[in-house]
Amino acid sequence: MKKYVLVGCPLGHSMSPVIHNELFLSNKFEASYELIELTKEEFDENFDDLKKFSGFNVTIPHKINVIDKLDRVSDRARLFGAVNTVCNNGSELIGYNTDCYGFLRSLKMADIDLYGRVLILGCGGVARVFAFESVLKSCDVTIAVRQNSIEKANKLKAEIKEKLDKNINVISLENVGLGWELVINATPVGMYPNIHECPISKEVIESSKAVFDAIYNPQQTQFIMYAKESNIKYSNGLAMLVLQAAAAQEIWYGAKFTYDDIKRVIEITQRELDK
Repeated sequence: MKKYVLVGCPLGHSMSPVIHNELFLSNKFEASYELIELTKEEFDENFDDLKKFSGFNVTIPHKINVIDKLDRVSDRARLFGAVNTVCNNGSELIGYNTDCYGFLRSLKMADIDLYGRVLILGCGGVARVFAFESVLKSCDVTIAVRQNSIEKANKLKAEIKEKLDKNINVISLENVGLGWELVINATPVGMYPNIHECPISKEVIESSKAVFDAIYNPQQTQFIMYAKESNIKYSNGLAMLVLQAAAAQEIWYGAKFTYDDIKRVIEITQRELDK
């Protein structure tokens, strides 16, 4: 039986074992998936032990520092400067970033087009993926952040200019206007237990054509609720979480999943979150 793990710290109540083991079941693939909690120091000291696994996922705080330990990385992982999936083919360790596939595929599942004026709230790790993918789709991208994050957002703006020769806009959250094709919440605002908070006004959401929330607990944040009330398309982070895991398994052993497979795993994961 092949073994796979998620490495990070802290891992808390990670849904990854539930998701991956259900995905293995969908493919009738004999494998197991477990959690290994390692600090930055422990990760460096114990990295060689990870080579005994057929593959592994990495999350905070290891997505960046793992890169130098790998034999090579995919173009997308190099572009984002972050790896979340490692494949061990027996002779080398190859790093990938499947967050982008989770994002793009979850938009597709929700019948949301990535085009036009895109507003991204936040400039952290997942916001980087959203920003790069939106620029690659020739969107007119604006990143909105709190005043104390303007400098960090401008660094991302400069990086996108350097790597893709494309310009994006950076503004403070107070200056966000109306009329976006897509608004993406890449902040933790609205996450459990602060479920009644929203990073942006209801008016901004109402004036947009679609929204995406990276948060998956709760499944329906206030951000999503405003979208539902306005009858506009929406998607949340749970579909992205399952779909990025599915993409990892495609890399590890050539897995194939149907729409119904993915929907089943999303529903099972939601039930686990609701317990």
